[in-house]
Amino acid sequence: MMLDKALSHLTSQIDEKVARLQEALGTGVAKDYSEYQRMCGEVQGLLTARLYIRDLAKNVEDSDE
Repeated sequence: MMLDKALSHLTSQIDEKVARLQEALGTGVAKDYSEYQRMCGEVQGLLTARLYIRDLAKNVEDSDE
């Protein structure tokens, strides 16, 4: 199904961005605490979006049955 592919692709993009941010955080790239907080907030927001996408995919799958 085309929607499944789109949601999977979107989830993959989110996972890649989260991994890049986590790596940057781990290597101390943040210039100051404010930037560190922003980056952490971005990770949190992306992880929340990923959960919403997975819930949507599950709801779509359940409605197809």
